[in-house]
Amino acid sequence: MAEALKKAGHQVNYLVQEKTGNDGSIELNNTPWKKALSYIRFILERLTYLPFEKNKADRFLFNPGRFGQDLSQHPLIQQADIIHLHWVNFGMLSIQNIKQLLNTGKPVYWTLHDMWAFTGGCHHCGNCMNFQSECGNCETFIKNPHVNDLSHQIWRDKMLAFQQHNLHIFTCSDWLKERAMKSSILKNQPIQSIPNAIDTELFKPSEKEKAKHTLGLDPSKKHVLFVAMRVNAPKKGFHYLENALAGLDKSTTELIVVGNAQDLPKLPLRTHKLGHISSPETMIQIYQAADVFVTPSLEENLPNTIMEAMACGTPCVGFNIGGIPEMIDHKLNGYVAEYQSTEDLTAGLIWTLANAPEQAARQKAESSYAEAIIAAKHVKSYTHVG
Repeated sequence: MAEALKKAGHQVNYLVQEKTGNDGSIELNNTPWKKALSYIRFILERLTYLPFEKNKADRFLFNPGRFGQDLSQHPLIQQADIIHLHWVNFGMLSIQNIKQLLNTGKPVYWTLHDMWAFTGGCHHCGNCMNFQSECGNCETFIKNPHVNDLSHQIWRDKMLAFQQHNLHIFTCSDWLKERAMKSSILKNQPIQSIPNAIDTELFKPSEKEKAKHTLGLDPSKKHVLFVAMRVNAPKKGFHYLENALAGLDKSTTELIVVGNAQDLPKLPLRTHKLGHISSPETMIQIYQAADVFVTPSLEENLPNTIMEAMACGTPCVGFNIGGIPEMIDHKLNGYVAEYQSTEDLTAGLIWTLANAPEQAARQKAESSYAEAIIAAKHVKSYTHVG
């Protein structure tokens, strides 16, 4: 988003906990000592939750928000007219640190990428609706839930910290906006839905056969693409895809998996495991080579992977959950499958491979997520407050 605002002519500086690329961000932890402190904060966050942890598999789906760094006196914060937060967990900003930024009196915008800002610590709540009143008795993430458990304490701290008049909330999807508006913590704050932006000049279609040749794929085959940092993470729903693949023609269809896929079982289709991809150029080639992108996730806000795939002209299939049906227009640029239905996921893959709505996918990205469009929406909101 920062680059989109820069292209629109605005001065933007952005602070990150750890810099991984060559963008214009400023790394907060840019010395060995600061990196060590950052790691210690991350560990302390995990240790705070560890005595209460119900399920090891969900360890990183709950963040206490107890440890971070005070940025309120940072020179760039002091110079800024507007402060805009994005994802701040894993020891970057604590609840108290966010309050310190609000106490500067400057307008603070916060783009939510999940539910953490208005829950008792979880990033997605599943079927739990406690966030609408007050968290506590958390049976999903706390092993010994009770009225004043860790989730209630975190909810209480946020309730006290996030009530300032200068806090403005953006959500990446209408689905998340509706949840935030129903939450006890944020219901009285101004909330707008503005999706993420994507560089449609970087993520763009190319000749599919050429992309397949470059990646060593058979251009005569259709390719289904799945992407996840950890393929076996429970909420990524890979087991639904595994079962759905059995309904595809294995003589004409192959699977591409990007991410940590070491423990995958034997699958019905020939599978290309490409591992972790750090190069944007390579990832774009993969999107361009794929005939359909599938995300069987069980919890999602507004997945960037769908946006990136569509910008590359690759239609998408996903479950009817979170913000996915806002991105995929059913049977126009992909297929929205019935939630947790293997049969409908199979039907969606078959329909999309047969109809190849590649142009419609690209048009969706250009009309809804192009940088100039999203930057203009942000500036309009900033100007209104100013």
